[in-house]
Amino acid sequence: MSGNIKIFKYKTLRNVAVRLRDDLNNHHFVLLFAYNGTGKTRLSMEFKDQSKKRKKNPVTDTLYYNAFTEDLFHWNNDLENDTERHLMINRNSRFFEGFRELALEEKIFAFLERYADFDFRIDYENWTIVFSKQVKNPRYKPETEELEYIIQDHIKVSRGEENIFIWCIFLAICELTIDDAESYSWVKNIYIDDPISSLDDNNTIAVASDLAQLLKKGKDKVKVVISSHHSLFFNVMYNELRNIEHKSHFLHKNSSEGYILRATDDTPFFHHVALLTELKKVSTTQKVNTYHFNMLRSILEKTSTFFGYDEFSKCIYGIEDEVLFSRALNLLSHGKYSIYQPVEMNEDNKELFNRILNAFLEKFEFQLPEILA
Repeated sequence: MSGNIKIFKYKTLRNVAVRLRDDLNNHHFVLLFAYNGTGKTRLSMEFKDQSKKRKKNPVTDTLYYNAFTEDLFHWNNDLENDTERHLMINRNSRFFEGFRELALEEKIFAFLERYADFDFRIDYENWTIVFSKQVKNPRYKPETEELEYIIQDHIKVSRGEENIFIWCIFLAICELTIDDAESYSWVKNIYIDDPISSLDDNNTIAVASDLAQLLKKGKDKVKVVISSHHSLFFNVMYNELRNIEHKSHFLHKNSSEGYILRATDDTPFFHHVALLTELKKVSTTQKVNTYHFNMLRSILEKTSTFFGYDEFSKCIYGIEDEVLFSRALNLLSHGKYSIYQPVEMNEDNKELFNRILNAFLEKFEFQLPEILA
């Protein structure tokens, strides 16, 4: 199924980065869907380095979030005493340029409290971060004067909690950039690569929604590239930003041709086709959640648009149980975000999902072996 999909071929990631910068000349956002191993992190660095390689006025103009951002922090686990654990900050990075002057703790915590239940404090003299958490007092009994809860200090947070904390620092800096803080006046572009590692579906949706609201607030201040391999995160971001001027691409690595960039902002929306991989996987593993029905309906809607149908249910006309399937898709994908709640379907609905998906795939042959293999 090729239709009018625009396909662009590039020999190197540097060429792809140039293309993304060209896209930002006329659009507020660029959304990029690409699987792990494609080179998304390297692409984000190529994009950042483009401005530093200009012959005229070579400067850094991109604030980025990727795997390297997490490397700006490392743990001191106090191996000798096992008590004074803290996170060390690489103070030499421009990422932290406004930390001391702009009282970032308040802004960071405003984001952090949405996702986590621990607290922190920043020591600007030693450039360290200490985490704390309210826990049940093991000595507490109702008849005693002991406090029911106590603060446990110098805790080692989990890898997922550390990632979400670093992400909240990044969001706080983005907010400062949007609010024209002088320390971040150099930022003209923001590049975000896969911010949702180690998050469950609920937090993935929350992160995507919060990010979208922040970026919409600053759409006239900075240009933004967002790349991800996570279909749910990408889908939520696409839906949140669909009414704002943007470009959307699927990036695929081809060993013989370099890199293939497929436009997904014309019908059929290519990232929806890519979501078939996710749906096939959950169908096989029986990990079907409520939001998967919404994904399936979205694919049917784009397919129906491609074929000129006036409603998505015509994609399953002629299929056995077409009336049941159509009603199920209407009922189980109803609502804007209720369909994204990470609630596993009961066995009857899982079976229904599998039947609809398999019937759809049997009726339409998508000639995309690199995705559906």
